[in-house]
Amino acid sequence: MQEFLIFLSMPALLVWLILPVALLVLAAFSSWTRNPLKLDHCWRIASRLFEASMVSTVMVGILLLLGGGVPELGRQFGLYPDGLAVWMALLVAFIGWVILRYAENYLRGDPTRARFLPWFLTTLASVLLLLFTDNLLVLAGAWVGVSLALHHLLTLYGHRPEARLAALQKFIISRVGDICVVGAVLLLYRHYGTFHLPEMLQVAHTGVSGSLALDVASVLFAVAAILKCAQIPFHGWLLRVMEAPTPVSALLHAGVINLGGFLWLRLYPVFEGFTAGHLLLLSIGGLTAVVAVLAMMSQSSVKHALAWSTSAQMGFMLFEIGMGAYTLAFLHLLAHSLYKAHSFLASGRTVAASSVMPIREAANRVRLSWALAAGCLAAAVLWFIPGLVNNNPVLAGILILAISGAVAGIPSGTRVGSRLLLGSLALALLPIYGVLHWLLDPILFQPANAQLPFFALVIGMVVLLVLLLLSSVIVFCPAGRAATLLRIHVSHGFYLMLPFDRMTARLSSHFRGKQTGALPSKNGISVLGEKSC
Repeated sequence: MQEFLIFLSMPALLVWLILPVALLVLAAFSSWTRNPLKLDHCWRIASRLFEASMVSTVMVGILLLLGGGVPELGRQFGLYPDGLAVWMALLVAFIGWVILRYAENYLRGDPTRARFLPWFLTTLASVLLLLFTDNLLVLAGAWVGVSLALHHLLTLYGHRPEARLAALQKFIISRVGDICVVGAVLLLYRHYGTFHLPEMLQVAHTGVSGSLALDVASVLFAVAAILKCAQIPFHGWLLRVMEAPTPVSALLHAGVINLGGFLWLRLYPVFEGFTAGHLLLLSIGGLTAVVAVLAMMSQSSVKHALAWSTSAQMGFMLFEIGMGAYTLAFLHLLAHSLYKAHSFLASGRTVAASSVMPIREAANRVRLSWALAAGCLAAAVLWFIPGLVNNNPVLAGILILAISGAVAGIPSGTRVGSRLLLGSLALALLPIYGVLHWLLDPILFQPANAQLPFFALVIGMVVLLVLLLLSSVIVFCPAGRAATLLRIHVSHGFYLMLPFDRMTARLSSHFRGKQTGALPSKNGISVLGEKSC
């Protein structure tokens, strides 16, 4: 039986091994050929490759459950086939397949269509290589490859000033993040003496003491994740990439931006307990979540609201990783990817629906009473089943806020039966989360001494209380003086991105001045009269 399972594992793992190479070859050919008929064939072949990836990934997942020796066999090919890689590979292949099918028609007749396909395939090939490899040097190389390929997608409309500025900001941020990842990988090698992740984990599980190299590596990985996930104050580029075509925005928001979270979900077992990197993720992620949620609530543009939403969700994901809630963070990653891909690809429908049928909210008294009732019921459930949130009051607070916020959106004129149904659906989040947590928890390593410091719990509670207070002002007193002043400033993210914006605007203006023979003037306005920011 064991030999039969190994025989079945071989073709599935070979597809994993060959797929990134096949996507790169197809990308090179589609970039080289100018034959429209052959280009159309490239789109179809790419779709088939993503379908093959999904099928092979499901096979690997089934064989992992059956215990067919897949991990040992995969390591002979330099692969790391575990539950995390399976779920992520399935997610990437599915989202890539959906975006590809959407883009095939969306970009038809667009002059950027021929440039989109090769860089799209190169980006996803690099992502899959990052997911599959068991060698941290290869992982670092794939990390760099993702950001370089994405840069070409962000500049598909290079004649637009905002697109150029966004691409420049992302390029600078990505290079700093690349340096951090490479430096952290070298520090891990210094500590463990190997670049192979399975060997690192084997040594880490024996309880080897920490070192300065390990502490610095955790900080570098945290900085890389913060930069990749568009956290404050380096989040401004995420708002400007709306200048790129919708498929590029969907790929970025639903896929690439999640890699900061995946990096930590892959590597946290090599660290010992709560590190300086965890503290950085907890603090910056919590701050970003608060500011971005409030900014999202103050936007009138659907796409800008989606961009702020992405920054907020990434903040929550990194905040959860900082809290040691790795399973919750992974669930957040999966749910956000699927939701955000749909949101961007259906953003036109959202605008049309909101303009046709505006929704009036119920009176504050009604909304507040129902939100409090739902929140109290959720708190009672978590009080009696604290294991659902690993006995962590901050994680319980996140779930309670999510349930109360869903119920607080009761429209005007809703009948009692409909309100009860809405409340029941919101409370259903608890058992759904419990089932998903039970399903995904075994695939992530659970540290034996995962004791969260008291000050980390204090930071978490402060983040939730500030978010609750400020969001309540905007939701329940929208016409008040405090809410009006808050919206004015928070709609721009409290201007936290301005220093980095001004620096990159000067760089962008300077480079354009050199290219055109003109010198940039003050305030980012060149002598040609084009504004750079």
